[in-house]
Amino acid sequence: MKGKSFFRTIQVKLVIIYLLLILVAMQLIGVYFISTVKNSLIDSFTKNLKEQADILSKFAAPSLAAKPDTEGDSSESTTEDLSLVVRNLFSISGAEVQVLDSNGKMVATSVQGNQSYIGQKNKSLAVSRALQNITDNEQEIIDEDNTRKKMIAQPVTINDNKVVGVVYVVASMNELYETVNRVNQIFFSGTLIALGLTGVLGILLAHTITSPIQGLTRQAEAIAQGKFDLQVPVLGDDEIGSLSVAFNDMTIRLKEALSVNEEENEKLASILSNMSDGVVAADENGKVIVWNRRALELLDVRTFEGLLLSELFDLSEQRLDELQQGRGQTLLIERNMDEQDMNVSDEGHLRATFTPIHRRDKGITGTIAVLQDVTEQEKLEQSRRQFVANVSHELRTPLTTIKSYAEALNDGALEERELSERFVGVIRNETERMIRLVTDLLHLSRLDSNQAPLRRRQTNVHDMLDEVADRFSFQLRQKSIKAAVRVDYGLESAWLDRDQIDQVLDNLFSNAIKYTLDGGTIELTAMTPADSALLAISVKDTGIGIPKKDLDRIFDRFYRVDKARSRNMGGTGLGLSIAREIVKAHGGTISLHSELNEGTTVTFTLPLLQEGGVPA
Repeated sequence: MKGKSFFRTIQVKLVIIYLLLILVAMQLIGVYFISTVKNSLIDSFTKNLKEQADILSKFAAPSLAAKPDTEGDSSESTTEDLSLVVRNLFSISGAEVQVLDSNGKMVATSVQGNQSYIGQKNKSLAVSRALQNITDNEQEIIDEDNTRKKMIAQPVTINDNKVVGVVYVVASMNELYETVNRVNQIFFSGTLIALGLTGVLGILLAHTITSPIQGLTRQAEAIAQGKFDLQVPVLGDDEIGSLSVAFNDMTIRLKEALSVNEEENEKLASILSNMSDGVVAADENGKVIVWNRRALELLDVRTFEGLLLSELFDLSEQRLDELQQGRGQTLLIERNMDEQDMNVSDEGHLRATFTPIHRRDKGITGTIAVLQDVTEQEKLEQSRRQFVANVSHELRTPLTTIKSYAEALNDGALEERELSERFVGVIRNETERMIRLVTDLLHLSRLDSNQAPLRRRQTNVHDMLDEVADRFSFQLRQKSIKAAVRVDYGLESAWLDRDQIDQVLDNLFSNAIKYTLDGGTIELTAMTPADSALLAISVKDTGIGIPKKDLDRIFDRFYRVDKARSRNMGGTGLGLSIAREIVKAHGGTISLHSELNEGTTVTFTLPLLQEGGVPA
């Protein structure tokens, strides 16, 4: 694998390309050069042979023309003279020169060992052609010793172009081909040297190209790992140098873009994590890809990973498609939520608003669902509806009674004194009840709109509690209820609105008397908890108590545990609501603890202030 990657590098490819180019060029040059040299040597060798054969033919022509047909001393003398000339003047290395007469018989030879062949006829085709006065008689032959030779047959003519003989030359071409082979070896050596030098120069040249590219590669790898501080060295003004400059500029711009992107992502993550609304984003397939912590809390799940919007909100595909397309963007979801403090179950409401994500030329590519907890809004709306219904009911009951008794008086009951007085008494009581209801509503309205300013003054706490018990002494004696007032040692006075706090105490003490059976006890206590700048006042009774299911709504307006009994006792259902608003206006809190058939304790705390409203 490493070898494969090595041969795939640009440097090796460039060197191989250079070597192949040089090799091909040298081969082409070598073929042309060696072929030219070979042809030149062969032509020169052949020309030399022809020249010598031509000289010999001119020299031998007179002797061959004068040769008698019969043997004699003159004939032998002529033969010896030609042999001497051939041996001495035309001695070519590795060559045999023969002089033949007009009959093709050997007259003379340059090879001493072939003297015995003199007088024998040469039956070669070239000799036959030469005897026919054909001058172009040359060819290359290979003898029994596998030696390449050049053969030339030159006709010997006299003045009238009469052929009187033939000069036959056979010369070895070994030296010529050895010369060609030496040239081949020299060229092969030169080619190897050229390839070696080309390889070294190619490596150096390729290194000048690949080294900046390797630097760019290392820089790209560093950028992929998040390192943007490195710079590619610019080694020149060529294309690679321009590429290095552009790469460095791109690195700087990429670093800035990523910094801006990270900053925006951090802002987005911070916004999402700190939003009071839940956010869930899904892709074009409806798969959840982004969410925040608030969404997990609202939907009470650990993670949305791998979930679909249709599964998350329990929607059909058609309904989800309508929401994603922007039709009916709002969805109200009901859920069960557990109250940790009271361990009771209550209904919660979520409003999910779906917004499609559009991308140019691609249409809808995702959906964002914004989740809002509208439980309090729904409760408030329900409270308003219930408040209107309660007010209507509370006003309708006395008005109906007044109307019926007024009609009875109008129908003749007025003539009967005793009956009319009883009817008028009922009308008066119902009217007073309506007045109390309207007065309480007006008081609540002023408290809600902060139109009931506090008139704080220094008040003796013990005296205030004693006066409360004194005001209800008659009712206490009627039911044989014992009342006790306890104030912590050292607790003398507090800055508060005496009239409004008296109203709170009167309401709580009155409720304690109403719901405590004959012979019970009521304790009115004031204390300052340890390490606390608060005044805590509590009213504790041994009455019938309040069921656990009603404790959460006991301070709601018009809420009654026993509606019929409360109405018969003259209550409007607003007393505890008014008490809570008054305590809240003082900057305090009020709480209620009760056990059914064991009693009830209502405690409210007020901040201990010095004169001028400064904390104690």
